[in-house]
Amino acid sequence: MSDAISSESGSSIYRYPGFLPFLIGRLASVCALQIQAVVVAWQVYDATRDPLSLACVGLAQFIPMLLLLLPAGDLIDRYDRKRILAVSWAVEALCGGLLLWLSLGDTLNTAAIYAVLALFGCARAFTGPTLQSLLPQVVPRERLAAAIAANSMIMRGATIAGPLFGGGLYALGGGPLSYAFCMAAFLLGLGLLRWVPVRFAEPLKTLEATAWQRFTAGIVFIRSRPIVLGTISLDLFAVLLGGVVALLPIYAQEVLQVGPEGLGALRSAMAIGEVLVGLYLSVRPFDRHVGLTMFAAVALFGLANLVFALSSLFWLSFLALLVAGGADMVSMYIRSSLIQFSTPDAMRGRVNAVNMLFIGSSNELGEFRAGSSAAWFGTVPAAVLGALCTLTVTGGWMWGFKSLRRVDRFEDASPAAVPEAPAIPQHEGAAAV
Repeated sequence: MSDAISSESGSSIYRYPGFLPFLIGRLASVCALQIQAVVVAWQVYDATRDPLSLACVGLAQFIPMLLLLLPAGDLIDRYDRKRILAVSWAVEALCGGLLLWLSLGDTLNTAAIYAVLALFGCARAFTGPTLQSLLPQVVPRERLAAAIAANSMIMRGATIAGPLFGGGLYALGGGPLSYAFCMAAFLLGLGLLRWVPVRFAEPLKTLEATAWQRFTAGIVFIRSRPIVLGTISLDLFAVLLGGVVALLPIYAQEVLQVGPEGLGALRSAMAIGEVLVGLYLSVRPFDRHVGLTMFAAVALFGLANLVFALSSLFWLSFLALLVAGGADMVSMYIRSSLIQFSTPDAMRGRVNAVNMLFIGSSNELGEFRAGSSAAWFGTVPAAVLGALCTLTVTGGWMWGFKSLRRVDRFEDASPAAVPEAPAIPQHEGAAAV
């Protein structure tokens, strides 16, 4: 068995047993998520003509996720992750079927739509952390960095293509065709799990702590590990303070004067940079000077955003966003790998749940920060201030998290290479589903 794994580790990560079905299943689910988001928003606004209804669409999904992420992380660490993922994808497929049924009526019942989206948000609270926690059980540690790079690149491509494909599906067959495709995509992911062997899972443990201690164990673990804390918080504040995506419509219309076509190009520029760099990293992953490289990538992200903020030339703005996207992918690749290598398998569900909570908060609050800053100070000053804040955060984190800066290889962040975090009282045992 070890000889077989050794020979497999020398080949492309896409040829590793179980990884490609895992990747295709996740690709199908992310495409379905993006398509559903586009179609639901269009249908609800078309039925109500009320901008507040779009806010309700987001809240209906975000609030259940917010409430369930910590309990979901606990369950992911206590039970079979593959079965949890299967159940969550089955619930998401059910939601696609319910939306299909609702879209067949003469009038759209928006209250029922919100109820289905709330159920969908409950399922998503389990899907994200489970997918991140399952990947290290599918591929060996020496192939994990390449798997994370391939996974990040494919998922980013799905977030680009999904909305475009969703718009085409809706134009072709309306809500029924779109939701039927979403349901089929979730079922495809569910079916592909059969060909995803779990070969690197540690024995499950039954925890004896209280429910509150188990739910908050991810936060306690992150606080006790400077490498993990620094990695997650750097991402949180860099995106929260320095993101410019929310300002792109204003830049396209008032600064660059390029119209909706230019706006589409600007929105795609960062994604193109991410996909190109992600494709390279999936084929040629690196594993040296990762701490310094991550800080350099975040600094480059801030510098590129600063160039964009000051630019009045479309080609320069496009190039700056392209570089920012590539730098963000390098940072994302290192951050994801460091978190996976730093976290014991028994803690991955809870740590990934907290990480997902931070990522969601940074994206949502970052857009609010950018919009409110533009209203207060003006668009260009707000973008410049955000970029400078990103550079300031990078310098501060380099000084404050010296252990993160000194990480050379991903293995240096493994639990065996750093002091142990406070453990939750537990005893060995098989946890049944």
